[in-house]
Amino acid sequence: MKKKYLLSFSAALAAVLTSSAAYAQEVNLSMLKIQENKYLVLGIALLLGSAAVGGAMSQSKAAVAALEGIGRNPGSADKMFTTFLLALVLIESLVIYALLLSFLLFSKISG
Repeated sequence: MKKKYLLSFSAALAAVLTSSAAYAQEVNLSMLKIQENKYLVLGIALLLGSAAVGGAMSQSKAAVAALEGIGRNPGSADKMFTTFLLALVLIESLVIYALLLSFLLFSKISG
């Protein structure tokens, strides 16, 4: 039985390693004009980094507040969970907006 799993794992590993080489494509970095727009690239990096850090910090604070509230009053867990889920969705939507904005800025570089 162990041989069977080892054989299937090695076959899957071989398929993964060979398929990436088959579809490899050279990237022409001169098309991206990164050197000309280095401040825009830096802005994109800072935008994504600050959005990720801010989103993670606010989601953790929301989770702490919700779990403390449920710990104090377990009877209201269903009402608090709905509000907590709505807060997480709104926080994550701000991070997604930052991601979309970075895609728009990157399309300005490459287009």
